[in-house]
Amino acid sequence: VQLVESGGGLVQPGGSLRLSCAASGFTFSSYVMRWYRQAEGKERELVATITTAGGSTGYADSVKGRFTISRDNARNTVYLQMNSLKPEDTAVYYCNVFWFRNYWGQGTQVTVSS
Repeated sequence: VQLVESGGGLVQPGGSLRLSCAASGFTFSSYVMRWYRQAEGKERELVATITTAGGSTGYADSVKGRFTISRDNARNTVYLQMNSLKPEDTAVYYCNVFWFRNYWGQGTQVTVSS
C-alpha cells in the first residue's frame, strides 16, 4: 500500500488549497478513505471521510462548510478542497486507509499565515 499526498503549501488566511492523495497497492474503490491532520504539539485528528463510491461524506465540526472531500476511483485519488482557510488549519495533512491496519502517507504541510 502506498499513499502519496501533494498540494500543500503556504497560503494566506481566507485562501484555498486542494490536496491530493494518490493511492496504490490495494483496490482503492473498495475502501473508505480519510484525511487527518496533525498540528505541531497536538494529536492527529480526523478531518474528513468519504465512502467507497463517494456517496457519503463526513467532516469534523471545525471544517464543516469549508472543506470538501472527494474521490476519483478511476484515478485512485482522493482530494481535499480547503476553502476559507484559517491559521488554525495549519498542520501536516495525511490521507489514510484502513486495510487490515492503518496506512498513512508521508503527509503534506499546510501553513495558513499572513
